[in-house]
Formats: sequence, structure tokens, C-alpha cells
Amino acid sequence: MSERYDCTECKDSLYGQKYILKEEYPYCIKCYEALFSSKCEKCKKLISCTSKDLSFKDCHWHSECFLCNNCSRSLVDKPFATKNDLLMCTDCYCLEYSSKCHACLKTIMPGTKKMEHKGNSWHEKCFICKFCQQTIGTKSFVKKDGNNYCLACYEKLFALQCVHCMKPITTGGVSYHDQPWHKECFVCAGCKMQLAGQRFTSRDDATFCLECFCNLFAKKCAHCTNPISGKMTSHKSSDPILEFDKSHSRNEKFCFRVLVVKSSWKDSPNCNWFDFNNVSNTFNLNSTFSRSYA
Repeated sequence: MSERYDCTECKDSLYGQKYILKEEYPYCIKCYEALFSSKCEKCKKLISCTSKDLSFKDCHWHSECFLCNNCSRSLVDKPFATKNDLLMCTDCYCLEYSSKCHACLKTIMPGTKKMEHKGNSWHEKCFICKFCQQTIGTKSFVKKDGNNYCLACYEKLFALQCVHCMKPITTGGVSYHDQPWHKECFVCAGCKMQLAGQRFTSRDDATFCLECFCNLFAKKCAHCTNPISGKMTSHKSSDPILEFDKSHSRNEKFCFRVLVVKSSWKDSPNCNWFDFNNVSNTFNLNSTFSRSYA
């Protein structure tokens, strides 16, 4: 007696019948389709073993059901696109959803590379510099008056040039005396510190930070030898201060005030008193002097 050869699921004999092996287990056609066949997304019927099963993203179709959702043309062996999980031929998809190139106004086909900027789209070959006509691709560019320029052409045509290094200023420029500078070029002539956002002054067309200007050009205190900037201040709390406040008027007269800082110094043997008449005669000025105490 021969050994039995039955369907793994229904146990019916498979002798003389068509069957399918699944992981080395035999199944009759009916059981195999019920257990393992996919359901068509279009007609919702099982895709039989004898039918061609087309799949896309875990979905399955009969070959005769694999159609464009708009025009119903067959998509078998043809390019297609999807929108909201619906199959569409490329013509229908482009007509309804594809972007139009901002340069040539033609449709940008699905699957082709496109460039986008601020809501506009271009074919890669149409996204070019207005001046040199070279494709920009993913390189940096600048938009001016509705046209795109590669960075090199924009700098050559439109960018301000630094008066110091004569190179284009693309970001972070400084204007001084109506002339453009790079921030890194606008520096103190003495210590080379950047002056953008800092207090500075100038002399003979050169710019200086206040510290360098005082060290280089300000008069030095006869007592402490430190530069005098604006009002002179005492460097030792025990020293009196002699202040010369220069104020320009139309007749170019000067006003000098002699100020002793603390009244406790009035009777101090270390307090230096000044003969106001001698000071006035020394400077040959018709000046007004006053003595006051802090």
C-alpha cells in the first residue's frame, strides 16, 4: 500500500491533484488561496494562484485591476505615481499635482530632480545664474530683482567693496564716513582691536580706540604721567585734583577751575594751594578761577 500524500490543511488526498508547497508543506489550491493569497485592492477579491499578483507598498492588485484612478489606463509595466494612496499615471498626476518650472513653465515630472526656493520650483537644468548662465544646483546664491545669481557673480556685480581690503562685503559690513568696511577690517590703528560697536576716535584719517588714542596723543599728567582724557581724575585718593575744563566759545576763551577734592584737606600740611593770579598770568588768559571742595 502506497504512503498517503494529503493537504496539510484539509487532509484531502493530493494524488492526481494540483498542489503548492509552502515551507515544504503541501496544500491543495483551495486551501492555499484561502490561507495565503492576497486580496486585490481594487476588486477586493482574492488573487488566485493562476493570476499575476502586482504589489506596491504592501498592497496587491490583479494585473487587470492595476489601473490609473483617473483615466483607467493600465499601469502594468508603466511609470506611475500615487496621491492619497490612489494610483495615477504620470500624465494625470502631472496635470493635477506636479509643479511647473518657474523658468520654462513646463511640468516637472515625478521622479525628476527639482530645485525649490520660497514657493517656486525649477528643473535642475533651469535653475541657473542670470549672469554666467551656469547651473546653481545646491551652491549658495542670492536673489535680486527676481533673478538668481551665484555668489561669485553677485559679489562681482552688486556687493560693496571694503575700502581697506577692496574685497566684497557679503555680510556684517560697517559704514564710516560713508565708506563701507568689513567688521574685521575696521580696527584700531594702534592695537588692531575691532571697533564695530565700540567707542573710537580718529586722527589724520586713522581710527583709534580711546585707550590707544590717549596713550599716543593725549597730554600726560605732570604728576602721575598717565594720559589726560577729558576731565583729569586723581589716581591716589590722597592727592588733590587740578582740573582744566576746556570749553570752546565764539571768542575762543578758556575756563579753568582749580578743585581740591576733600574739605578735610583744607588745613592739611600736604594740601597744595595755588596762586590763582600766577596761574592766570602764566597762561596769559583772561580766566575765571574758583576754589571749591567736594
